Amino acid sequence: MRKTKIICTLGPSTEDDQVLRQLMLEGMNVARFNFSHGNHEGHKKNLDRVKKLRKELGLPIAALLDTKGPEIRIKDFKDGSVDLENGQTFTLTTREIEGDEKEVSITYKELVNDIKVGNKILIDDGLISMTVKKVTDTDIECEVENGGHISNHKGVNVPNVNLSMPYISDKDKEDIIFGIEQGFDFIAASFVRTADDILAIRDILSQHNCNFINIIAKIENMQGVENIEEIIRVSDGVMIARGDMGVEIPFEDVPSIQKMIIKKVYNAEKIVITATQMLDSMMKNPRPTRAEATDVANAIYDGTSAIMLSGETAAGLYPVEALKTMVRIAERTESDIDLVKRFNNRGSLVNPDITNAIAHATCTTAMDLNASAIVTVTKSGKTARMISKYRPVCPIIGCTPYENVWRQLNLSWGVMPLMVEEKTNTDELFEHAIEEAEKAGYVKQGQITVITAGVPLGVSGTTNLIKVHVVGHILVKGRGVNNRKTTASLCVGKEETDIIENFKEGDIIVLPETSNDIIDELRQASGIIIENEGHNSHAAIVGLSLDIPVILGATNATDILKSGAVVNLDAEKGIVSSN
Repeated sequence: MRKTKIICTLGPSTEDDQVLRQLMLEGMNVARFNFSHGNHEGHKKNLDRVKKLRKELGLPIAALLDTKGPEIRIKDFKDGSVDLENGQTFTLTTREIEGDEKEVSITYKELVNDIKVGNKILIDDGLISMTVKKVTDTDIECEVENGGHISNHKGVNVPNVNLSMPYISDKDKEDIIFGIEQGFDFIAASFVRTADDILAIRDILSQHNCNFINIIAKIENMQGVENIEEIIRVSDGVMIARGDMGVEIPFEDVPSIQKMIIKKVYNAEKIVITATQMLDSMMKNPRPTRAEATDVANAIYDGTSAIMLSGETAAGLYPVEALKTMVRIAERTESDIDLVKRFNNRGSLVNPDITNAIAHATCTTAMDLNASAIVTVTKSGKTARMISKYRPVCPIIGCTPYENVWRQLNLSWGVMPLMVEEKTNTDELFEHAIEEAEKAGYVKQGQITVITAGVPLGVSGTTNLIKVHVVGHILVKGRGVNNRKTTASLCVGKEETDIIENFKEGDIIVLPETSNDIIDELRQASGIIIENEGHNSHAAIVGLSLDIPVILGATNATDILKSGAVVNLDAEKGIVSSN
């Protein structure tokens, strides 16, 4: 199972329902809606398509609203575009004019108060660069250093300048309210500079009685990098948005900043997303460059929770191929990571609170028992995310009765979300959770699982219980020999003559004890179960020599087990369970 989650951006390339369906089936965990483009009508239409298809497929595909953020853009040119020459003078003005090759209006009128002579101004993702030479009440006169072709409404970046513009624009506020009304699961807040920017969004959510949307802070400028710790503290996760970051911050600094942010968010037990230009060449080509494949892999090696496709799926020629490629890279990279070593190294970082201690103990128990899965029953998703922090080897099955939590857990590393019903006592809850996990194919009969939940039930943040559970009905227990497994019919006897008369090739032989009198039958048996104990018993020696599973000391096995029944014999765990 792939543990690193994948976000796909929707756009013109996903307008065909068949393409959107393929993305869901091929591994998209979250659908991203870029509110820098389009309108509410168009976004609602696409969200309705996502809702319809995810319901039809039974998949917890979450929806993420990516805000436009506090950005600056140039306005219109008289002829739609101009060409700027190196060394020429070009003016950005707050006056309302029709732009030409000498000047153009800008959307943010207070820039004249924030900017200083000597500051750099970048246009169109840094393709055009200028240095400020003079500032008046209305104009910013610049010298063009790198010229080129620019057209209407291109973005303006001002590296290392702390802008006084309010974080939430009227448009962003309208978009957030729209997101609340439409049931989005995440808001990705663009150009976050300080913790106050996130708190401003939380205030809007609170005003509209919304407690179900998680906020992801997008780090895109140096101010956000400098305030990263306070931003992490108030956010539900962080996105490393390397596109604008690479414009506002020297490109050679971006790799080390990416690693630093991943580490800090990872240690803070929150979601971290690595985004932008991960497979950019697949906008036009069916295969990525080797450098792009390495970029995706390195983010996973560093511990990112999720990776994101932007233009590759929104507007590229190969949206489904890009997703398949990212899945293959993720799976191959994960197979190369020693999760046990990483977990052991992380043990000293356990925070001294009950939920954290239980999460760590759950992972330790699962690792010691070689459990097939960790099953966590969670109201808010916190317990599952806490366990996810420790990156256990086995899958985390996040059981919840709430649909929004079910979808939100689909962004957490290693978590397989599962919808369950609410129950009033722990025994019923655990039995129901395991039953649903088995139905979903996440666990099988006879497998060991480690369950964690909180008592009293239904109270968020009370995780305080661990239970080791074997899936299915255990018929008998004993001590295993040879650590093998088999599933076969039983041939049960009180005497060895019963075996001689009734045995069929491939049966599991059940007796109080064995001897050489039935050696021919033993050679054709799938396994042996005996009631008597003894490491050097005849059955133990035969099992080792024939390389078949044996269980010793299975008390009352000849009374409990019935001939003809098909069972699972697991010598590693020392159990026999119904099939």
